[in-house]
Amino acid sequence: MEDDPFDFESDALLASSPVVAPKKRKKVIGLDDLLVDHYKEKNRVIERESKIAKTKKAYNSDDEEDGRVAKLSKYVDECHEKMTKLSDEDDVSIWGLQVFGNQKSPPSFEFTNLQSCSIFHSFLNHEVNSLVELSTKSGEIFFEGLLTNGWLLKLVQKYGKVEKSIATWTFHLMLYSSKEALRSAAVNFWCAILLKNEGESLSLKIDWLPTYLELNGALETYGYLLNSPKKDSCDTEMDLGDSEHVGPPQNIRAWIKYISTCSQARKFHFIFSTSEVEELVVVIVRLMLDRQLLGLSVDLYECMISLINFFKDEEWSASCTKISKSIASR
Repeated sequence: MEDDPFDFESDALLASSPVVAPKKRKKVIGLDDLLVDHYKEKNRVIERESKIAKTKKAYNSDDEEDGRVAKLSKYVDECHEKMTKLSDEDDVSIWGLQVFGNQKSPPSFEFTNLQSCSIFHSFLNHEVNSLVELSTKSGEIFFEGLLTNGWLLKLVQKYGKVEKSIATWTFHLMLYSSKEALRSAAVNFWCAILLKNEGESLSLKIDWLPTYLELNGALETYGYLLNSPKKDSCDTEMDLGDSEHVGPPQNIRAWIKYISTCSQARKFHFIFSTSEVEELVVVIVRLMLDRQLLGLSVDLYECMISLINFFKDEEWSASCTKISKSIASR
């Protein structure tokens, strides 16, 4: 059966009929679209110009920084050159005085002097001595133990008296002993007996008090130079290397502490005269100018305060003038 050409429902006709795609409708470009495109292009131009400006600014900033560095380097080189010329012309010296020279041999002390004191004999005759076995040979070691442990001070306070033999022995240890424990205990012993309060019921009698001459003699033994010129750093190092006995011994700390205590004890004991304290002030000032004694700055300061407080108000004006002239003349 032949197909009817007018049979529009025929499968063959449907299969062979081409599919026609619908035509796209052309988009109409309006005024708004043109404005949007215009502003987008304008923004892109602004961004490009901004990036170019930043690049130029960074380049100029690097140039300015390089210029500042070069100028600073030039100034540093000029300063270095000037300092080199100054150092070649004048050697800058370190401040300070060399107050101490070579030490002398300390005076000897015989312990036999201590055997005459009543405390020593009371121990020898006491029944406890059968255990201690104290003798003239072991007596010094025994007394050193009493001193370092504080028992010697308690004993003299109980007896109410510091005998001359004990006073001279402890004074010698304080100024000349090479053992730190002994010189420290000795100076503490002297500070305690000199500053005994007036209000205490038992008075303490001291048979012997050292004078300014003994203390000045100790300074001379330490190598103290009465008049010493200013030393350059290189000269000082050279002098200090010449001898192992140059400079003060460790006992100088005890000497300073004892001077300070004597000044505070004026109302208890007459040890120094006004003129002697004036000389001691000059000595302390000169010690402050010795670089070897920088570690004793606090001790020297406290000693200076004690010495100044030694003077009464009516004495200080005249003494201050004398001290100033004495310091200036050295």
